[in-house]
Amino acid sequence: MKIAVTYENGNIFQHFGHTEEFKFYETENGSIVNQQTVSADGFGHGALAGFLKNLNADVLICGGIGQGAIAALEEAGIKVCGGISDSADEAVEKYLSGSLIYSSAPNCSHHHDHEHHHHGGGHCGGHNGCHGNGGNCHE
Repeated sequence: MKIAVTYENGNIFQHFGHTEEFKFYETENGSIVNQQTVSADGFGHGALAGFLKNLNADVLICGGIGQGAIAALEEAGIKVCGGISDSADEAVEKYLSGSLIYSSAPNCSHHHDHEHHHHGGGHCGGHNGCHGNGGNCHE
């Protein structure tokens, strides 16, 4: 499995559409086997889903993310766990152990022209993917 994390100075960057770098973690049997940081090369909201798909991401862990970006990522076959504010490494370790708890309001709050759906929180990760009652972990 390949996990992408919005990345800035060791932490999860909080605005998906303005992400300049992603940190990718390749995992096998619940352990990280390789990691690297990749520049997003100026891609914006719409193109980032394709960028991540081309780099074979299976999961995205991020901070704030809008519904349009979530839909594009889901269409690309990428699971989304948003609203996370841990360090990137800690979030991936929690995801792999099934203990990543995500926020109940992942959406980018400054997008006033979009309709927002706020759901309850839940857990992300583990062998069964995303758990909870909606939240911002989308499969």
